[in-house]
Amino acid sequence: MIFFPAIDLKDGQCVRLLRGDMDKATVFNDDAGAQGAAFADAG
Repeated sequence: MIFFPAIDLKDGQCVRLLRGDMDKATVFNDDAGAQGAAFADAG
């Protein structure tokens, strides 16, 4: 099985959206590039 991670972005930050609502976003990482690199490093 192949997983494709998705990164939602808001104001340059990686966020998780509650039911797709941008007003209800939880910030997980302030650096979108670093988060992408972490996904790539994880394989």
